[in-house]
Amino acid sequence: MLELKDTGLEEFSFGDASDDKFYILVNKKISPDGIDVKKLSKANPMKFDATLNEMGCILMLNGIEVAELCMRGELDNENLHESMFELAKEEGLF
Repeated sequence: MLELKDTGLEEFSFGDASDDKFYILVNKKISPDGIDVKKLSKANPMKFDATLNEMGCILMLNGIEVAELCMRGELDNENLHESMFELAKEEGLF
């Protein structure tokens, strides 16, 4: 089973809106250097999720989803990495 130290949290922004910002919990055992944005940008759109999975993506949320989950108390904005890790674990994603 993965431990928190085996994961990383990456943030990508493709614009200024909340739904343009993405938070990705990454399995560092699969991708020690994190998500390869260059490779991801060349991915077939129909296989985008599969490409993310191959790169070690455990969970990906946009800014709106993160804000909503923080308001519900399911994520902690001050400790987003650990709270996303715990959420992924609770949801059985690893």
